[in-house]
Amino acid sequence: MQLFYNPDISETTEQFTFPKDESKHIVKVLRKNTGDTLHITNGNGWLFTAEVTLPNINKCLVSIIAKEKQEKHQYNLHLAVAPTKMNDRYEWFLEKATEIGIDTITPIICDHSERKVIKPERFERILQSAMKQSLSCFMPKLNDAISFKDFMKQEHKGDLFIAHCEETDRKSLKQTLGPKNDVTILIGPEGDFSPQEIEMAIANKFTPVTLGASRLRTETAAIVACHSVAFVNEL
Repeated sequence: MQLFYNPDISETTEQFTFPKDESKHIVKVLRKNTGDTLHITNGNGWLFTAEVTLPNINKCLVSIIAKEKQEKHQYNLHLAVAPTKMNDRYEWFLEKATEIGIDTITPIICDHSERKVIKPERFERILQSAMKQSLSCFMPKLNDAISFKDFMKQEHKGDLFIAHCEETDRKSLKQTLGPKNDVTILIGPEGDFSPQEIEMAIANKFTPVTLGASRLRTETAAIVACHSVAFVNEL
């Protein structure tokens, strides 16, 4: 099954016209014709089955013939991850985290961050592609980049963790996680969080955790954290 994405479709939509680029792909590449079916999601859990009614390469018109709401996992995972120096590493994290199952992503700018500017439009495209590839109907929310200090000023619910490499008192993330709990996990930049940031997080009720004995790259640590939450909730 090939999945298309459009956030403007709702459960009350009866007909829908694809934009020019997707219309051309549907008619010229996929060779869809009148009566053929397509699958579309709006990223909010809905899966729509549509029938091609006008296979125009500029405006392919479809009629919604069926719809169903995909069941969402019973937890909310929010990863706040510092942008990596090499942009492609962060993009890899976005792709894999979407495939595994993540709800919210916040790029956080830290004291040791070497990259402080991101390209949200490109990140959104990567999230969309990964969602469609994994046949998920839930589009992760990408927040604007924010400084670590400003992130600490926000209200965060559920279980709160900060993963760092300092040789201080830390718990194992896997042993601390519980099923069906909302979780927020902080992952620092290549130079790790500064001692001041760790202290600030602890003061804001974030529990220091370790992701294992190995020293992990930022994007690897984020994926390990994401998978740990998914694994605990599959037991």
